[in-house]
Amino acid sequence: MGFAKLVENIFRRYLPSPFTIAVMLTLLTIMLAFIFTNNSSGDNHLFTILSYWESGIWNNNLLVFAYQMMLILVLGHVLVLSKPMERLILSITKHVKNTSNGAVLVATSTMLVSFFNWGLGLIFGAILARKVGEYAQAKGISINYPLIGASGYVGLMVWHGGISGSAPIKVSENGHLKGLLENTVSEGVLMQLPKSVSTALTVFSTSNLSIFFTVLLAISTLVYFLGKRVPSSKIELNQYKFQSSQKENLIGAEKLDYSRSFSILFGLLILAVFLIQYLPSLRSLNITPNMLNFFMLGLAIVLHGGFKSFLQAIEEAIGDVAGILIQFPLYFGIMGIMGSSGMINQISDFFVSISNEITLPIFTFFSAGLVNIFVPSGGGQWAVQGPLALQSALALNVPLPKAIMALAYGDQITNMLQPFWALPLLGITKLKAKEILPYTLLFMLVGSVIYIAGLLIF
Repeated sequence: MGFAKLVENIFRRYLPSPFTIAVMLTLLTIMLAFIFTNNSSGDNHLFTILSYWESGIWNNNLLVFAYQMMLILVLGHVLVLSKPMERLILSITKHVKNTSNGAVLVATSTMLVSFFNWGLGLIFGAILARKVGEYAQAKGISINYPLIGASGYVGLMVWHGGISGSAPIKVSENGHLKGLLENTVSEGVLMQLPKSVSTALTVFSTSNLSIFFTVLLAISTLVYFLGKRVPSSKIELNQYKFQSSQKENLIGAEKLDYSRSFSILFGLLILAVFLIQYLPSLRSLNITPNMLNFFMLGLAIVLHGGFKSFLQAIEEAIGDVAGILIQFPLYFGIMGIMGSSGMINQISDFFVSISNEITLPIFTFFSAGLVNIFVPSGGGQWAVQGPLALQSALALNVPLPKAIMALAYGDQITNMLQPFWALPLLGITKLKAKEILPYTLLFMLVGSVIYIAGLLIF
C-alpha cells in the first residue's frame, strides 16, 4: 500500500495535466530539433522547425485519424448506456457471492468487452464494478470494493491489442504506412512498406490471441486469489441510474425522436450497408477504423431504440473526447518536427545500433510503456512513436506486425500505472486512485511478464 501511495503522490506532484505535458513535449522537441539537426533549407533554422510543427498540426490524414479515434471512444460509451447493456450488467451482478467471484466476473467481462472496443470496455467496467458494489451492499455481501473497482479497469491493459487498438487498426488502412513515413524516410525505404498490415496479422494473429487469452486467464486467476486474501471494505453507495428519455407531451414530428420502429429501421439500414460494403474485409479479418465505427453507429442506434435516447447518450459521452480533440494536434506537430527535421532517423539509428531482431521488440515494449506515461493516448502515441518503431523494424528485418504489437503492448500495460484513463472509472465507482493502485500495479507486473514472454516466444 505504501508503494501505491508513493506512486500516486509522484503523479500528483510531478506530472501536470496531459495537455500541459503535451505542450512541454512540444517545446522540448523544438529545442532538441534546433540543437541536434542540421538546417538544409538555408532559412532561419528555428523558423524552419516551427514551419514543420505547424504543418504537422494540420496534417489532413492525421486529423482524420483523430476523428476516427474520437468516434471509437464516443460510440463505445454510447453502446454501454443502452438498455440491453444495462440488462447485461445487472444480470452479471446477480451472480456475485463474494469478493473472489465478483472480481473474476468484473475482470473477465471487462477484458472481453475491451478487446472489442476500449471505450465500451472502460465505461462498461466502471458501471459493472459500481453495480457489483451496490448489489453487495443491498444483499449484505462482504466484498473488497477497491479490488472490484480495479478489476473494472483492467480492460485498459488489453485494449491496444484488441479490435479498436489505435496502431493495429490504423495500419490496416491502405496507404497509412507510407503516409506516416513519407516525409521521414527515403523513397527506397518507402518502397519496402506494404500498402497495409491486415489485422489478421496483428489483432487476430495466433500469437496475439494466445497472449490475450493468457492474460485473461492469468488476471482472472490473480483476482480470484486476491479476493480470498483481502479484507472486506465498507460500502456506502447511492444507486447509479442509467440515462433515460422521458416522453412528455409529444406533438407531431417530435414523436419521430422517440419512435422505436423508425430508429431501429435506420440502424438496420446502416448494418445492412455495413455488410454489403465490408463483408469481404470481414471475411479476411481485416478491420479498419471506418469499418468499426460504421458498425458501432448502426448497433448503437438499434440498441437504444430511439433517436432521443441515442442523442442523450451522445451528450453524456462527448466529454470523453476533449483530450483527443485538443491534444492530438499537438502530438501531430511533434511528429511533424521529428519527421521533417530528421530526428526520427537519428533516434532510429541509435536503436538499431543497440538492438537486434530479438531485442528490438523488447526495447519497443519498454519505451512505449515509458512514453505512455507522458502521452496517455494510444492514438497520440502511435503518431509520435509509430514512425520510429516502423523505421527501426525495417532496418533490422523485424516483422512489421511484431513491431506494431510490441508498441501496442507497451502502451497499454502502463495504463495500470498511469491514472489518466482511470478518471471516468473513479468518478463512477466513487473510489480513489490510491485504493485501486495496489491492485493495478500487480496487474501490470503480471501482464508485463506475459507480454515480454510472448514477444520472445512468437
